[in-house]
Amino acid sequence: MTISSSLSAGVAGLNANATRLAAISDNIANSGTFGYKRADAGFESMVISQAQGAGVYSAGGVRASTMRLIDQRGALVGTANALDIAISGRGMLPVAESASLTAGLEDSAMLLTSTGSFRPDFEGSLRTESGLVLLAWLANADGEIPVLARDTTAGLVPVTINSNQQAGDPTTTMSLGVNLPATQTAAGQLGDSYPLSVEYFGNLGTSETLSLSFTPTIPASGSSNQWRMVVRDSALDGALIGDYLLTFDATRANGGTLLDVTTTAGGAYDPATGSIVLDVAGGPMNVTIGGLGDPNGLTQLSDSFAPTAITKNGSPVGNLTAVEVDEKGYINATYDTGFSRRLYQIPLVDVPNLNGLTALNNQTYQISPDSGSFFLWNAGEGPTGSVVGYAREGSSTDVAAELTALIQTQRAYSSNAKVIQTVDEMLQETTNIKR
Repeated sequence: MTISSSLSAGVAGLNANATRLAAISDNIANSGTFGYKRADAGFESMVISQAQGAGVYSAGGVRASTMRLIDQRGALVGTANALDIAISGRGMLPVAESASLTAGLEDSAMLLTSTGSFRPDFEGSLRTESGLVLLAWLANADGEIPVLARDTTAGLVPVTINSNQQAGDPTTTMSLGVNLPATQTAAGQLGDSYPLSVEYFGNLGTSETLSLSFTPTIPASGSSNQWRMVVRDSALDGALIGDYLLTFDATRANGGTLLDVTTTAGGAYDPATGSIVLDVAGGPMNVTIGGLGDPNGLTQLSDSFAPTAITKNGSPVGNLTAVEVDEKGYINATYDTGFSRRLYQIPLVDVPNLNGLTALNNQTYQISPDSGSFFLWNAGEGPTGSVVGYAREGSSTDVAAELTALIQTQRAYSSNAKVIQTVDEMLQETTNIKR
């Protein structure tokens, strides 16, 4: 009966608008919640009578459907905490509840979030106040990230930062800029050696020394323009690790630069790079002495011995002073000696359908059949955006728009209630006819 269908339609309208009101209430309540993704309630009509031109119509009413708009992003808000992390663009941060990590991380245990305020707990694990632990790939000792599978959580580990951490940076490369006196290779000179000591740092952060000596070759007449360079390592009790015969150019075009390097002992000289490899106690060290014709390495000019430019990497043992996240998701630790080390890389998780993720508490989401399988991207690659430290993502709720929708919902609800009231009065009239 059409009057009964009107009553059902009015009730369905009340239910649909109540659902919409609940979504609006949730959005307004979370307008200040970092990382909140607003819920949207949509209406769909229900059709019962499909007869064209029929004189009787049965109202089908309406039904409400809700969805979480996870692909909508809120504005980034700057903070003072280096480990407040947000994402500028597409992608989600991998996290896990601390309780789920005790049994080992599995794909089903990984959760996703768009932002988080992470701080070390008593064990050094980076987690939020709600107990979400940040997951990342652990870097090797040299700072490189190993090649890992991108469709599984097998390579992800909890990020752990120890505040009392110490680290040293061993010296692996060195560049020598030294001028040797050209006058000392002439006939009649005494042939005295010129010593040079260069500090480097061992694998355990100890200070070691490369002892170099430059001895000129004295000819019977004229100038030889040749020097013997001997290198010894204090970490090997002064053992000989390099012996080279250096010949310098005396032409007008390249006067004073290296013309030839002959290896007597130690690593061979590479003219393409101008370097030699010395086997110090901690392993190979690449030492650049300058290419052939290069005025920036070893030179032979004038009458003075002068180290002009000596540079090297490495540092002694230092204490951890700061931890920051860069735009590629690398977590870098800085020490009081100026040394910086890469500790982890945070991958960004992406799925084909972000809105198909299952929404959970604390602005976290879980992979579902509707979302599709996840893939772990390097930040800034593929469809993903960049990682932003010192920032949180704000709520995606537009309070003004929600208040407007609230007024519309209130009026729609009142109108549906009026329909029910009218149907009740009409049914009462029908009852009165029988009486």
